Amino acid sequence: MLRDVLSGLANLAILLFAVTSMLSVGLAHSVKQILGPLRNLWALARALLANFVLVPLLALGIVRLWPFDRPLEAGLILVAMTAGAPFLIKLAEAARSDVALSATLLVLLLPATVVYAPLAVPLVLPEAEVSAVGLAVPLFLTMLLPLAAGLLINTRWPAPARRWAPIANRTSTITLVVIVLATTLADIPGIVTLFAEGAIVPAIAVIAGAFVVGYLLGGKDRTARIVLGLGTSQRNIAAATVMATQGFASRETVVMVIVTSLAGFALLFPAAAALRRRESATATPNG
Repeated sequence: MLRDVLSGLANLAILLFAVTSMLSVGLAHSVKQILGPLRNLWALARALLANFVLVPLLALGIVRLWPFDRPLEAGLILVAMTAGAPFLIKLAEAARSDVALSATLLVLLLPATVVYAPLAVPLVLPEAEVSAVGLAVPLFLTMLLPLAAGLLINTRWPAPARRWAPIANRTSTITLVVIVLATTLADIPGIVTLFAEGAIVPAIAVIAGAFVVGYLLGGKDRTARIVLGLGTSQRNIAAATVMATQGFASRETVVMVIVTSLAGFALLFPAAAALRRRESATATPNG
């Protein structure tokens, strides 16, 4: 009973986090700030290559080198094949990087995931049953629509947008904490088992490798490298969870997705903080 309550709370928190994160970005930024970088076609190609070719190949290589139960492998592969997570906004804030650019990356990766994942996942995981509509609708409603609403409000009513943006941002921070706590408490036995079996090692390898892939393909600008590194390593756990629950019978697949998401939090937020400190140290002599 408690597990069901916690799982329901985590699912609700994920929904609220996605909506408030994207809404806060739209309220705080202009359409030009968000969509302007999409004109750089070479940068777009690098982002797509990193997220939808190199990271999935990385995950497939890791599960070959470190084989474990097929349902667990499926969970890790699902995570590797879904990109565009709203958590990127918080990571960019933690790194004091370009939040608008991170939103631009989400605008690119979210629709791409909706098209790519339902087509590619069955090729890699033939046992999967993934509904394109079942994946596309929640992503659109919880991420793209709130972003568009925020941009519209900012364009039409800038004064209220400036007042509401901090509220939406604080709400997203609170729901992020709830997600981590509720998710961990709901699946403690399964999480402990995966740690004991060493399944956390491939998850960490995928996340760390994805950051390196994104950072190296970010181009010459350090801010762009940081954003692409964080955006490539923070996978779309919401989309992976939708596919894990819809297309796979084993609960282990969902638990592996959750464990990988927790590993991502544990690695990437400290990494973002370290990047912020390094940026501050670099800027201080010039100040």
